[in-house]
Amino acid sequence: MHITTTNIAVPTTVTWNNKPVQTGIYKTPTNTPIFLGKSDVKNDSVIDRKYHGGEFKACYLFSKNHYGYWKTLYPSLTWNYGMFGENLTVDNLDETKIFVGDIYKVGSALIQITEPREPCWKLGVKFGSQDILKQFIAHGFSGTYVRVLEEGFVSAGDEFQLVEKAPNSISIHQFFNLLYNTEKDQELLLKIINSDSVPPKKREELKRFVNS
Repeated sequence: MHITTTNIAVPTTVTWNNKPVQTGIYKTPTNTPIFLGKSDVKNDSVIDRKYHGGEFKACYLFSKNHYGYWKTLYPSLTWNYGMFGENLTVDNLDETKIFVGDIYKVGSALIQITEPREPCWKLGVKFGSQDILKQFIAHGFSGTYVRVLEEGFVSAGDEFQLVEKAPNSISIHQFFNLLYNTEKDQELLLKIINSDSVPPKKREELKRFVNS
């Protein structure tokens, strides 16, 4: 895996339910390194910190490999990397092969895989259709959020080096499907609930699906 582009945004105002709302989803590629901080990417726009930014969502990664699929579904859009609101567009990022808790060195930063991205209405506004939410879930490839263990700069071309493989974990692809499957796989569920790489709030939410 290596970084194709680093992406940041300036605040953009969109209309939702007839009201103006600011968002940082309109990210575009930079031509300089970006700094991964503990709670966000320096100089990026993070508006709604209830759902974005913070320790477990300091940076969002999405796979370059999935762009072709979405371009076919939405050919009339003006396409650039950062389209899904990701800070890092990553070549060969495969959600079936990256696991919650895995630790990677990239650039001068040390990052840990935390949780998949759950799509919200802002993605629908950007793509001009709220249908993309169901399509995104059905496709099953969400990209991933990361925790920044050691702050540092990353640049286009930087390779991801696996430093530590998480034991007894599940892939981001499995985690994403687990969130939306009506029938929850109990073994996978317990692995997530017992993982300190996952936000405590998310673990608490999932506890209600554990069979008594």
